[in-house]
Amino acid sequence: MNGPQRQVATSVLIIGTGGSGLRAAIELAERRVDVLAVGKRPKADAHTSLAAGGINAALATMDPADDWRQHAADTLRESYLLAHPDVVQTVTEGAARGIEDLERYGMLFAREEDGRISQRFFGAHTYRRTAFAGDYTGLEIQRTLVNRAAQLHIPILDTVYITRILVSDNVVFGAYGFDINDGTRYVIHADAVVLAAGGHTRIWRRTSSRRDENTGDSFRLAVLAGGRIRDPELVQFHPSGVIEPENAAGTLVSEAARGEGGVLRNDLGERFMARYDPQRMELSTRDRVALAAYTEIKEGRGTPNGGVWLDVSHLPQEKIMRRLPRVYQTLLELQMLDITQTPIEIAPTAHYSMGGVWVRPEDHSTGVDGLYAIGEAASGLHGANRLGGNSLIELLVYGRIVGQAAAEYSAGLVEQRRSAGVLAEARGEVDELLHNDGPENVRALQRALRNTMTEHAGVVRDETGLLAGLSELDAVEDRMSRMGVHPDIAGFQDLAHAFDLKAAALAARATLDAALERRETRGCHNRSDYPDLDESMRVNLVWSGPRLVDREEIPPIPEEIFALMREVSTVGKLVE
Repeated sequence: MNGPQRQVATSVLIIGTGGSGLRAAIELAERRVDVLAVGKRPKADAHTSLAAGGINAALATMDPADDWRQHAADTLRESYLLAHPDVVQTVTEGAARGIEDLERYGMLFAREEDGRISQRFFGAHTYRRTAFAGDYTGLEIQRTLVNRAAQLHIPILDTVYITRILVSDNVVFGAYGFDINDGTRYVIHADAVVLAAGGHTRIWRRTSSRRDENTGDSFRLAVLAGGRIRDPELVQFHPSGVIEPENAAGTLVSEAARGEGGVLRNDLGERFMARYDPQRMELSTRDRVALAAYTEIKEGRGTPNGGVWLDVSHLPQEKIMRRLPRVYQTLLELQMLDITQTPIEIAPTAHYSMGGVWVRPEDHSTGVDGLYAIGEAASGLHGANRLGGNSLIELLVYGRIVGQAAAEYSAGLVEQRRSAGVLAEARGEVDELLHNDGPENVRALQRALRNTMTEHAGVVRDETGLLAGLSELDAVEDRMSRMGVHPDIAGFQDLAHAFDLKAAALAARATLDAALERRETRGCHNRSDYPDLDESMRVNLVWSGPRLVDREEIPPIPEEIFALMREVSTVGKLVE
């Protein structure tokens, strides 16, 4: 074995230090349970910090008629009936408590003059139920959780890359990994493991995820441990990501730019939304606007760089500076572009994994004893289209529930059965990669994979393209067996990138297989060869390995919720 090794023992290990991981860790620490959180990027800079819009809860501070049932109805309708009703009820019913928890930890929400928490419209909500902190809600939530974790003295190792969850006879006993900076191996023994390592949107070329995050790590770790993936094909594409510079392609231009009166034009100067949603125009739903932009580009009416124009330059400069400060600043920093004078070149960008690890609705257990999944790593809440602001509240609600479940599981464990063979296998996988000195470059292979997903499994898919994608993926995986991994004086990032690539390849295969199986168009999933919604496909697709896709029935929606599932008027609202 190469280099030093550290052995660590804890009752509960949390993989991922974003919002859901930290909320679970806080729950465990407040229950005086031994907990350790690990992550591969700095805890203050987790992906949660990028969420801008807000966090949903039917607090009824602005609209007294609102309640959790209406929030549930809106969520289920927007999911195109693929969300799990029990998960939806758990989140919407527990949302107010999630907000109270954040207040208790010291989060500063925007408030009305009389002290009530402000709430605004965000997307297809019947009432105003999105609480916020400026246009940096996710950042404020992450800061609040990091501070609370520090108060509780929760140990956080945010330079540890987990390569395997250790499982013996379908029971978790810990995890294996290495330090990204110095390569020290970690053997972490734990009664329970909580997977909170995000989604898989970085496997597309244009994505709102930054480099080396959301590479499908959760998918790979879960599947190798014996778990399964639900609805990996259901990926939300955000309509407006910048195209340049290449290293920041996909960085989001907030939808507030459209909400405040921005217009979309193709390269001929036409306001093309009139073709796709003449009523709502630029205020249409995320999936509609993304599809419209994609279609304009595909049919040859796009910009020279393969995008469309988003223009706010007709708005008063003072309004832009007050309402869109981050958009203004971002474009100046990335492109030296002044949005008060010049339109922005944008294209659809992979934004959110609505599917994820298969979990039980009541406690997000995975079917592997002692293994749980939460946040974007999990599945069940969003179906085929996510309601804006729902992902942040999901972190708070299920972070608390899973913290409690993991605490009870650990307390009830009579013994922890370990396996030397399983540990040796995990160690051998890292050793083998470190001894690889092949000609293939990890970054080049990542790019090849992302090109394949962008070309064949983007906003619009068809059978021919998806099969071509699988064949290209086979070729990439063949090349992966010959990749060279070269740690250097700067650290073991190259080894981390190799594992990111392994995860991305598994996530890509799951996505392509499930996209082939879902022979219909529903929400974010557009099949040009099956353009209509198919009632018989109102099922979740569960992937357990190459070409292994099962259909899972979705329970009926309770009558009291179903009765509230009316079309929501979107006049004057920004639809998420």
